[in-house]
Amino acid sequence: MRQDKRICLAVALTVGFGAGWTAAEEPATLPEVVVTALRAETALAEVPGTVHVVDRDDLQANAPRTTPDALRGLPSVMVQKTAYGQGSPYLRGFTGFRTLMMVDGIRLNNSTFRDGPNQYWNTVDPWSVARYETVMGPASVLYGSDAVGGAVNALTLAPPAWAGQPTWERTLAVRAATADESLQARAGVRGRATEKLGYSAGITWKKFNDVRGGADVGRQRHTGYDEADFDLRADYAFDSGATLTLAHQQVAQDDAWRTHSTVYGIDWEGLKTGDDQKRVYDQNRALTYLRLADDERAGAVAAYRLTLSRQAQDERLHRLRADGRRDESGVDVTTWAAAFELESPSPVGRWVYGVDVSHDEVDSFSRRYKADGSLNKEEIQGPVADDAAYDLVGVFVQDTASLFDGALEVTPGVRYTYAALDADRVLDPVGGEATSREDDWDSVVGSLRALAPLGAERRHAVYAGLSQGFRAPNLSDLTRLDTARSDEIETPVEDLDPERFVSAEVGARYDDGRRSAEIAGYYTWIENLIVRTPTGEIVDDLREVTKKNAGEGYVAGVELTLGWQVAEDWHLRLSGSWMDGKVDTYPTSDPVAERDYVSRLMPLTGQAAVRWQPVGQPFWLEAVVDAAEKATRLSADDERDTQRIPPGGTPGYAVLTLRGGATVMDDLQLTVALENVADEDYRIHGSGVNEPGRNLVVQAEWTF
Repeated sequence: MRQDKRICLAVALTVGFGAGWTAAEEPATLPEVVVTALRAETALAEVPGTVHVVDRDDLQANAPRTTPDALRGLPSVMVQKTAYGQGSPYLRGFTGFRTLMMVDGIRLNNSTFRDGPNQYWNTVDPWSVARYETVMGPASVLYGSDAVGGAVNALTLAPPAWAGQPTWERTLAVRAATADESLQARAGVRGRATEKLGYSAGITWKKFNDVRGGADVGRQRHTGYDEADFDLRADYAFDSGATLTLAHQQVAQDDAWRTHSTVYGIDWEGLKTGDDQKRVYDQNRALTYLRLADDERAGAVAAYRLTLSRQAQDERLHRLRADGRRDESGVDVTTWAAAFELESPSPVGRWVYGVDVSHDEVDSFSRRYKADGSLNKEEIQGPVADDAAYDLVGVFVQDTASLFDGALEVTPGVRYTYAALDADRVLDPVGGEATSREDDWDSVVGSLRALAPLGAERRHAVYAGLSQGFRAPNLSDLTRLDTARSDEIETPVEDLDPERFVSAEVGARYDDGRRSAEIAGYYTWIENLIVRTPTGEIVDDLREVTKKNAGEGYVAGVELTLGWQVAEDWHLRLSGSWMDGKVDTYPTSDPVAERDYVSRLMPLTGQAAVRWQPVGQPFWLEAVVDAAEKATRLSADDERDTQRIPPGGTPGYAVLTLRGGATVMDDLQLTVALENVADEDYRIHGSGVNEPGRNLVVQAEWTF
């Protein structure tokens, strides 16, 4: 990795402690640039907030199994896993539909995303990704609803630059691991047919078997699943300087079990198992987009990007109950979206502004079968309303202004959003008939951030910001009919208002070339949080809950990262985060609100690493310790969730990983890691499955 890039990443801890550097590359002077934080190319050191980057070098060094795993180790990021095929990162205390996932700037989130952990981020294939950019804290001004805890943008592999003649670059890659006896294989191609036309394509096949936990838990049955991925991209450069991009990606996951609610849940630390005989998800996603962009224009419009996209996501749940009854349900969502964003210079800075719209078309179903296999009942709707539509329209503007001869950079922004829901088939939980829902909301949010660079090279800085976030009620809030926690069923509700958040953040970065540090503190005020409210009724042997704007509270935390080049060949890295948060909720079956901990509050967590990389040599070695204290600050819902959270809280852990890598013949990258060296039994707080025990991972990527 380039020298200045390494310095900038260490400052903001964007490598995430455990990422790799490539010794064979020559130093360069170009700073690391990100696009997600301010929706325009910005030097990472000049971003007035906390941003993390994980690039291809990091992915090669860390060899993550999934997209959520690629973010593991970042401060204030907790990668909860309800199942081995379902990861849901918590960003500064929020997850599910309160965090935003994007692919090349296009929303993965849709109107059916639910509260709490979900599985959708697992449908982004890390083999197709060039880099992940993670913006911590509210990003609603730039990206709209859902971007409360943070926003993650997966930027996919692009064609290589023109080198004076046609090129054709092939890649064969493989990742194998012993704990789950898994195998991932990737075949890809990138090249340029002409100076104007470039392309990138790949196909990935993944086979995961049942994952083995630590020494006591052993093999966790029915945790394996299969996955197949495909991605294709073509870029055409016009003489005018604009580039037209056509891209498609597709993923299919088969038989991803949720074992915690079945008889196959593990016996560990007092956990209870469910009584379902089977609970399995199949998931598919297909994204196609067309983008016309020109980032280097002269005149009043310095850059523009016009994007049209279609994304189809569908999920199927197969459930076999203890008495032999069988349920099948599913949701199909097709999202049509368009975004037009522009950049313009101003006398004191640079404007970023635009409009984005999306339209969801939703179908859902639910069927129940008797033990003899005959159809018992076809429900009016599935997990959410059937024959429904949901629209989002947003207009935003943001300016980055340099004041006092560059001594202060101020970034104000504002967004207006309109959201509308139209659902034709919604179950009336009282009468049992089909009803309809229509509603709409609008919201105005703003942000004001400031950064004061220090030093002639501007690599030291202090920053502060105040940002509003919001989340419009979606189909999952208003029309969900599905199981919630271990013993709850959620039913549709009549009326809700948008959730609102205000987050204050202050931070400082320091880097003298050998030592680096960043500290950030934040406090997020929560207003109108939509929370599950007990009704006191029993539906299908489960406690009925519904939604209500009843949550007021806060989430606050501190993040610290340190880096030290001890000697020419040795580097130490440390990171840690502490978090606190409480919100009004309903701790009992009575409809009486009380102030309680936020659900799945991240415990004190840290990571330490020491790296040996001889100067001028194509290999490196690293030791990494990941640790977390016992998660004892439990909400009442956490205490009831005994299939995922042990009595008294999720045990703490300290896990050692040893890994190393080498570049062979300039075009073969090898990584070998021994994870969880001591074969500890542990899980990330709130997960439904334990992490792998001692695990040998081998990854090779050959580009020729």
